[in-house]
Amino acid sequence: MSMIRDLRAAVRPHRRTPLPSTATPVVPGNCVVDCAVYQDGRRVEGCPNPDSAIHHVREGGGGGFVWIGLHEPSALELSGIAERFGLHPLAVEDAVHAHQRPKLERYDDTLFAVFKTVTYVEHEQLTATSEIVETGEIMVFLGHDFVVTVRHGRHGALGDLRHRLELGGELLAAGPSSVLHAVADRVVDTYLDVAQLIQDDIDQVENDVFGGRGAGDAGRIYQLKRELLELKRAVAPLARPLHALAERPMRQVHPDIREYFRDVEDHLSRVSEQVAAFDELLTSILQANLAQVTVAQNEDMRKISAWVAIFAVPTMLAGVYGMNFDHMPELRWKYGYPMTLSVIIVACSLMHRGFRRNGWL
Repeated sequence: MSMIRDLRAAVRPHRRTPLPSTATPVVPGNCVVDCAVYQDGRRVEGCPNPDSAIHHVREGGGGGFVWIGLHEPSALELSGIAERFGLHPLAVEDAVHAHQRPKLERYDDTLFAVFKTVTYVEHEQLTATSEIVETGEIMVFLGHDFVVTVRHGRHGALGDLRHRLELGGELLAAGPSSVLHAVADRVVDTYLDVAQLIQDDIDQVENDVFGGRGAGDAGRIYQLKRELLELKRAVAPLARPLHALAERPMRQVHPDIREYFRDVEDHLSRVSEQVAAFDELLTSILQANLAQVTVAQNEDMRKISAWVAIFAVPTMLAGVYGMNFDHMPELRWKYGYPMTLSVIIVACSLMHRGFRRNGWL
């Protein structure tokens, strides 16, 4: 357990004082964010590009492994690296076009892993159209002497992760599989952070609904459920790949690293349980909101019905005496008019009192 804590402390970002990234800026026509050779857990100087890094590892006798980080490469940009490392065409196509489900596939001596990255979109006020969860992707090609990470999206940069791994060189000494674990651990930790922030939004909506201020919150609740579905699409399919990495021996994964995937799998289970609980809670809040709307409509209808009944009394009397038949003795009675007004006032007052006593007014 102490080794797991040391590993997580090395790869998990620190929120208060983020470390500078060692990645080079992405420029038009250049998808390579960073490229380095690692030998005995240390970064080897003098390998600034993929060609020199691959030559050092495979032909220069230096050993170690190469880690190439790419950002949204085109098919042409990835083809050269794919040819040198013998990457499967189907996996290369997935890495170029993205929009893949989280998965783990094995092609000969290469592992291909897909992770959905998520980030929380800050907003001043939650509305029925607020974007809460933004997704991206990280693909990892893993071999015995290389790891290629392909990132899609505006978030999920791995520069600070690479820097932290380089500070803890003993982790990189385990080989390319340490990078795969670090990426998986970073992605799942982000799920936990996003789930916590979504819970804050859910708590706010819940307080509004049950505090009497949520009569028009059905749109916000439904939007929360839609955004929660985006997180669920990232979390749920990842369970099987992480279980395979944790329990199934693979040539590409160092035995000492495999056991660390169990810790990542445990954290993913926590996120999955949270997402399922959030979905059920939002369903209950939505049903409660709709019930409140129905009750409010019923109250309005009762008030309208009560006033209609009260005004029906003078309307009926005015209709009867407005017919002006000759044989209506009250028409020529001296006290007919004041008597009619008295009947109207007394009847309306009694009805109003009765409706108020019964809660209709």
